[in-house]
Amino acid sequence: MQRRHLMLAGIALAASAHALADSGKPIRLIVPYAAGGPLDITSRALAERVKDSLGVVVVDNKPGAGGNLGSDLVAKAAPDGHTIGLAAVATHAINPWLFAKMPYDAAKDFAPITQMVRVPNVLVMNADTAARLHINTVGDLIAYARKNPGKLNYGSGGNGSAGHLAGEMFKQGAGIFTVHIPYNGGNPAQLALLSGQVDYNIDNLATAAPNIKSGKLKALAVTTAKPSSMLPGVPPLANTIKGFEVDTWWGLVAPAGTPRAVIDKLNAAFTTALKSPETQQRFALLMAEPVATTPEQFGQFMDRERARYEPVVKRSGAKVD
Repeated sequence: MQRRHLMLAGIALAASAHALADSGKPIRLIVPYAAGGPLDITSRALAERVKDSLGVVVVDNKPGAGGNLGSDLVAKAAPDGHTIGLAAVATHAINPWLFAKMPYDAAKDFAPITQMVRVPNVLVMNADTAARLHINTVGDLIAYARKNPGKLNYGSGGNGSAGHLAGEMFKQGAGIFTVHIPYNGGNPAQLALLSGQVDYNIDNLATAAPNIKSGKLKALAVTTAKPSSMLPGVPPLANTIKGFEVDTWWGLVAPAGTPRAVIDKLNAAFTTALKSPETQQRFALLMAEPVATTPEQFGQFMDRERARYEPVVKRSGAKVD
């Protein structure tokens, strides 16, 4: 009897995976951020790559509440594989500690599919400010800040944003005091840096790269543990502050309870697409590194990231009611 139950369960799981491809119903990929940014562009590129194996994948942008709005739609969707979503460092590692009340449980309400992207962050200064203050290296920046506490400031996309928390980690590791100026989003923060309203930012390389190339921003360090091939000649911040490592990342998740056979089918299709030369070339233009993992690896990675950001958020004092 037990063997029969196991056989029936196996048949049901296989049937659910088969139905995912053959139902004719498109897969809805919810991106909890606005269209046009790196998360949206990479999602659309990947959706195009998997249409032969999964059928039509429709990217649906649902921004709002720091990414919580779209993520909550994924958490509460039917666990049949027809609705999946993007999990990012904010939605699944920072927001659980930042928001006083979360609409979903980042640890329990999702089934990981695969990590998708890793983007190095970079410590950048306004080039004119760096020249005026004779700051050419991270060591120069730290030395100036120690001699002039509170005179330098840095911008971010808002209180509790990845850029804010990376800045607080940098301040603590360097033993300096600089003033945090929050803006309403990453684009206003970047414009403030370019105009000289703030002195430095820690931003993702995908966003900062064009202005680094044009000479408007001076790259002092990448926040990956090792040098990045995407920014040759720029040292890792870990060379100055031991153990410093902050990446921007995102990946794919389904609602909790999605059958394992469906998760495996989604994982196989998306990881194959992530490993393709075409995807790697496309993502490289965005300064983004494709990362294909097993569901278990991505789940464990998100657990570690949540644990890492908890004390950082609490130490920063940032809170969203």
